[in-house]
Amino acid sequence: MNDNKLIAEFMGMENNLYHFQSHDTDIHYTNSELKFHTSWDWLMPVIEKCLVGEAEQSDEISNTTIKNIYEGICNQDISHAYKSAVEFIKEYNNDTI
Repeated sequence: MNDNKLIAEFMGMENNLYHFQSHDTDIHYTNSELKFHTSWDWLMPVIEKCLVGEAEQSDEISNTTIKNIYEGICNQDISHAYKSAVEFIKEYNNDTI
């Protein structure tokens, strides 16, 4: 899943073999084993990173994408939150190029 790879790179993980730490876990994963799209434990650190930089983003990113991330969290809809985080990262990458 290319979006998981995009998130992994945004989180500073290395290509092809990703290192992930959560609670007591310290494991390496291949791209096909990444779980950002199915696990809140994986997705929430990504969302946190998106929201921490919220004030530094353009108005367009803050007004649309951030709102969608909040909606996904509030509705406990991981698919919506995941897609919104991916959209944030894509917009963030375009702004920083």
